[in-house]
Amino acid sequence: MAVSKERYIARRDEVRLAQALQRSPATAILGPRQCGKSTLAREFLRGKDAVFLDLQNRTDRNKLNEPELFFDEYRSQLICLDEIQQIPEFFSVLRSEIDKDRRAGRFLLLGSASRDLLRQSNETLAGRISLLELTPFLYQEIQAIKSQRDHWLRGGFPQSLLAADDANSFAWREDFISTFLERDIPALGFSIPAPVFARLWRILAHYHGQTLNYSKVAQAAGLAVKTLKQYLYILQQTYMIRLLAPMENNLKKRLIKSPKLYLRDSGIAHNLLDIDTYADLLGSPYIGASWEGYSIENVLSLFPRWRPSYVRTANGAEVDLVLERAGKRLFFEFKASKSPTASRGFYQLLQAFKPDFCWLVAPVEDSYPYSEAIRVANVHHLQQWCAQH
Repeated sequence: MAVSKERYIARRDEVRLAQALQRSPATAILGPRQCGKSTLAREFLRGKDAVFLDLQNRTDRNKLNEPELFFDEYRSQLICLDEIQQIPEFFSVLRSEIDKDRRAGRFLLLGSASRDLLRQSNETLAGRISLLELTPFLYQEIQAIKSQRDHWLRGGFPQSLLAADDANSFAWREDFISTFLERDIPALGFSIPAPVFARLWRILAHYHGQTLNYSKVAQAAGLAVKTLKQYLYILQQTYMIRLLAPMENNLKKRLIKSPKLYLRDSGIAHNLLDIDTYADLLGSPYIGASWEGYSIENVLSLFPRWRPSYVRTANGAEVDLVLERAGKRLFFEFKASKSPTASRGFYQLLQAFKPDFCWLVAPVEDSYPYSEAIRVANVHHLQQWCAQH
């Protein structure tokens, strides 16, 4: 498949990675498959005294047959283990080795599943490991070399975003989806028929940006609700979907209590919705939901320590994203329009909750005040705001 040759693109997590290695014996970079974890690690380790093992490679895995001997051989070097989910039982070995020598920066672990799915890291390496989550490319990372149009349509997976054209990008994502279903899910220990999981994933794409009705989705997929929740958990823990919780508050309003569902990568969502081109996206009934999901992922990356939620009342008044931290509250509404407008219900919730800042996030060129309380902005304008606050 044709992929344009690009120089290494710096990731925003490079600084956090350096800091984590300076304070913890082990650091784990977790994120979806093919999001750039290995590339980041190899670039970071370039010129450093380090050894890199790819645990999908049988030769590299054989080097750990006698882990104590391997650790003795490379005790002075930083050891990077890629695709650590391939041997989750290895965490108990790591714990024993770290307890012998708790120097910072001994191990760098790369994994394609979350810390909850890799429970061993949470149970046996507590107090010994720093955890970082790497997403596919965010707009702030590639805005100097790629348009927002391409990033929104193709998503952030490097080989999709940097493909020679939209057709090759779409084909790469098709292959990614097939491999995820047929190889990655079984490799994590789940025996789920690929056609069943594929059907559910496509159904979920049609609920992208909607409040999740478990019974309705389960019926559409031909699954029991309990089974649906198990499958949703797997998709969450492999970074494919996000379930955005409703906001908790004490106002006397009838608020919706179910989470909202999003596919985390816009490019994957477009494949599952058969959206091939930007023209298809502009004409799609899912364009609003697509922009909302795309923007949420980029906004959350700018506010990593804030608690995300949404709020919706029984009469339909809604705020797409609420961020809260240290007594402050931020409101975000997402509109796929060059001339976005705020709804009456949005104003009602604005008056009820009185957030500290409020934005209409839209694909606009310039940031400007919409009203005394609301500002229109694109994702990169919010990046500038964060830098100033």
